[in-house]
Amino acid sequence: MRLVTRPVRVGSVLGSVAMAALVAAAVSGCTTRPSIEPTGSIGMASAASTDADWRREADAAGEAYRSKPRDPDAAIRYAKALRVLGQRAQAASVLEQAAIRNPANRMVLGAYGRALADVGNYEQALDVLGRAHTPDQPDWRILSVQGAVLDQMGRHDEAQRYYSTALGLVPDEPSVLSNLGLSYALQHDLKRAESTLRRAAATGRASSKVRQNLALVVGLQGRFEEAETIAKADLPPEEAAANVTYLRNMLAQPGKWNKLDAPMGGPEVPVGAPARL
Repeated sequence: MRLVTRPVRVGSVLGSVAMAALVAAAVSGCTTRPSIEPTGSIGMASAASTDADWRREADAAGEAYRSKPRDPDAAIRYAKALRVLGQRAQAASVLEQAAIRNPANRMVLGAYGRALADVGNYEQALDVLGRAHTPDQPDWRILSVQGAVLDQMGRHDEAQRYYSTALGLVPDEPSVLSNLGLSYALQHDLKRAESTLRRAAATGRASSKVRQNLALVVGLQGRFEEAETIAKADLPPEEAAANVTYLRNMLAQPGKWNKLDAPMGGPEVPVGAPARL
């Protein structure tokens, strides 16, 4: 994840745990309620990238959904656009109806489970995600999202078992390794978090989010120059420097993080925050 420079928007969701939550856990033991970012192909991909693109996508997807409310693909596409635009409660509502209409559709259940986690319904999210795949046909993407939900609940040891199971199916998958690294960070084990994220970054298949998560964990250990060097691989030099300065200042004022008790973020974002993949 990327660090961001504006304290009012500490992070958007990839995935995962927002930077506010990770920093709070590292310096004061407090947590926030960030949203869960999809792993792999849970949900439909889109070419939209800017806010304006996503608004247009939401309009088009909404029209398609209203014309075919029973089409699971239309529901998933519309919910994704709503979610990226920050309308997470509405996205969960759309997917709830899709799940009612398509109770055996695992793509719908996977997207619905993630949407429930987005709005803080973690127990229900775990129930729905558990129905999105089966022990005899496990989906590593769902396993990774289940782990991310458990991390939000503070059940880090359980979360790590899910990530380990996913890695048994897709060894060295960088998105799963990144989530595992963040899980270690939330347990205050920054050394293990760093080694896991370095392993993810070394695969050659890692996204920029993986490298920004690594930069964050390195910065949380006080190695700010190294964190800035890592961040510069994907960010303009001035933005990487500003982000590290922001993190440095936040770590110097740990009490400030105690007041962060709500989810933050917006479209990618997993913005600049520690991003769940």
